[in-house]
Amino acid sequence: MTTPFGSPSPDAAVYVISVAAELTGLHPQTLRAYERMGLIRPGRTGGGGRRYSHRDLERLREIADLTSAGIGIEGVRRIMDLELQVDALRARNEELVAELDGVRRLLAARAPASPPGNKLPVLHHGVGQSVVVWRRPT
Repeated sequence: MTTPFGSPSPDAAVYVISVAAELTGLHPQTLRAYERMGLIRPGRTGGGGRRYSHRDLERLREIADLTSAGIGIEGVRRIMDLELQVDALRARNEELVAELDGVRRLLAARAPASPPGNKLPVLHHGVGQSVVVWRRPT
């Protein structure tokens, strides 16, 4: 997998363990230990050799920074899990904001003009009316 300019994508597993160790400043045994602990999952060749991606190297550097700051391995694991959760929540939030914008545009096209200063579309005029937004399950 390459980018449009011919360089490998950040997820392409291209670095052998010795190169990954040199680029991160970690010993190859440390990389193997982090893999055993489940902190990193390098790709594998058909013969079983480890191959690290650019994203793996960034993760290894982050682990090294956290451990050098005095954080234990379980703390590192928890921090990295929380970072993944935050990334997932940010992505979901962006999806919901885009969906809300679409609903607002749809309602604005159907509803009479809102009073000046009110940026929200008029959702209903009478008592007992409601708006239901249906979403496909993800």
